[in-house]
Amino acid sequence: MLNDHDIADLERATLDAVAPHAVEALPGWLLPFDVSTIGRATSAVPLSHALQDADIVHTIADRYATRGLTPAFRVADVPALANIHRELRRMGYRPEQPTQVQTGSARHMLQVLAPGQAVLTTQPTSAWSDVYLAPGFDPVDGAHRVQALSRSTCVVYASLADAQGPAAAGTASFGHGWAGIHGMRTALRCRGRGLARQILASLAQEAIARGFDRVFLQVDEGSTAALALYQRVGFVSAWRYHYWRMPR
Repeated sequence: MLNDHDIADLERATLDAVAPHAVEALPGWLLPFDVSTIGRATSAVPLSHALQDADIVHTIADRYATRGLTPAFRVADVPALANIHRELRRMGYRPEQPTQVQTGSARHMLQVLAPGQAVLTTQPTSAWSDVYLAPGFDPVDGAHRVQALSRSTCVVYASLADAQGPAAAGTASFGHGWAGIHGMRTALRCRGRGLARQILASLAQEAIARGFDRVFLQVDEGSTAALALYQRVGFVSAWRYHYWRMPR
């Protein structure tokens, strides 16, 4: 079980990785400001799962509107935040995109996985970024992910290539006591070859080398293949959240 200090550190580490253009802190909340397809970079998030005054969501919505941005919220599905859920629903927001926050151990990952062969760099490379722009992926979303992760100052970039070009990519962030896995992606032509496992193994090796064992990631509940892979390497669900947005 994670305590509120763990949760706050994990949320700060998340925003360090996806690197929105600006972040404002309000009591118990972080407000990332960006124009992006990455929900974590554009949605206000509470720093604890404890009961709090629901009126703060009005203040948060005003902060986004002042910047000309559409307010959005990323709120855990926990009983103590039910009053936040009720107020958001009363205001017209609707929950969507159920997502799991999962935690694991880098040491355990390395016990399960074969040694990784990915190339790791401290700066983004074309072998890494071209995976997000490969055929079959949304080019706008891919570009936003490349831009956000490239702005981060706390990540390493992992990539794999074959004779036809870039094949798989991912990143790991390091900070606030956590290693975070972000941006896992495999080119469609390379699916089923175990490349995501190699990326994970390489990032776990880097985490251990840097003195991090606790690992987290966030995965859409619709990504069944990813959920199965993460379960195999020891990740367990810490909590589930929804994005709360106004209907389009």
